Amino acid sequence: MATTTTPGSHMAAVKPCISSSRRTYMSGTANFGTNSEVGVWRRLKSSSHISATQPFFQSFKSGPTKSVKAVTRAMSGAAENSPLPGLPIDLRGKRAFIAGVADDHGYGWAIAKSLAAAGAEILVGTWVPALNIFESSLRRGKFDESRKLPDGSLMEITKVYPLDAVYDDPEDVPEDVKSNKRYLGSSNWTVKEVVESVKQDFGSIDILVHSLANGPEVTKPLLETSRYGYLAAISASSYSYVSLLKHFAPIINPGGASISLTYIASERIIPGYGGGMSSAKAALESDTRVLAFEAGRKHNIRVNTISAGPLRSRAAKAIGFIDMMIDYSSENAPLQKELSAEEVGNAAAFLSSPLASAITGTVLYVDNGLNAMGVGVDSPVFENLDIPKAAK
Repeated sequence: MATTTTPGSHMAAVKPCISSSRRTYMSGTANFGTNSEVGVWRRLKSSSHISATQPFFQSFKSGPTKSVKAVTRAMSGAAENSPLPGLPIDLRGKRAFIAGVADDHGYGWAIAKSLAAAGAEILVGTWVPALNIFESSLRRGKFDESRKLPDGSLMEITKVYPLDAVYDDPEDVPEDVKSNKRYLGSSNWTVKEVVESVKQDFGSIDILVHSLANGPEVTKPLLETSRYGYLAAISASSYSYVSLLKHFAPIINPGGASISLTYIASERIIPGYGGGMSSAKAALESDTRVLAFEAGRKHNIRVNTISAGPLRSRAAKAIGFIDMMIDYSSENAPLQKELSAEEVGNAAAFLSSPLASAITGTVLYVDNGLNAMGVGVDSPVFENLDIPKAAK
């Protein structure tokens, strides 16, 4: 089989906009002695895909709790090594591999964008049957609008690797899969082979992201799930992370980070999220804690998972009730708004950065606070209570 070639459309140097407003990404309060200042960071600082001789930095303003306007300015070369104001997420010089990117709608894509906006180089692993469509869409510019970064440049994906994380090495692949027409034309796509290819191409990485999940019987209640369906969900959705980290760990630079994506169904009952998928997410969270210890001690790698709220991604639509889950979240979460993929991407960028250097073994909830709720406040039971609503 021929080796799959992948696009690496290196971008020309981009001149950053001298003055422009940016969308808010992160806010926080820093305490210094007896003084308290509120710093609002309007966006992830980005120097992605700009010549190393032309970095630029985000200028921030801080002050009282009133509205603060942030302005992006190009900095001269002389200021290249000057201390940066605020706490920018700086991933320049870092390389990330995101497993499970097959379109521009899901959390994997959003995480790739946020990492790129912070300066990281992006490699992705795409499920083999989706590879040709994904690469074709990249080449034809169909993703150009969604590739736009906060500075106006386009996210560059340095290389796309074919990947099927259900198989660790070529010996694991059954003959019917090898001969399947959807796999013909691609090679070196098992976990072991992909890691070997990345090592040969780049030597090492700094960030590993697992954005994979699949349950062939996800629409079936657990009591109706077959052994095959249950084990398939575990294999594709949780063990695939163990395998990826196991094989990538030797080439992840010390101090690196690894992130996966989980869901509240791991610890709460979500009717309709069946086929063993809730069990797979529970396993993933348990594995996160164990892997944090093992990978931390052996390789100095941090391991965390993000429990993300519902998103109208193509994968989620396959479950069939994603719109209902989004409506439920909007009605019952402390923050009454629809979750954006960008918010999950920004959380991943933070966890990947030196700002999170002491955080490992953690489940980070990015779900507008829905995980904190013990009841659904939209229930008729509470109709006589004066429950506050978000201002429209």
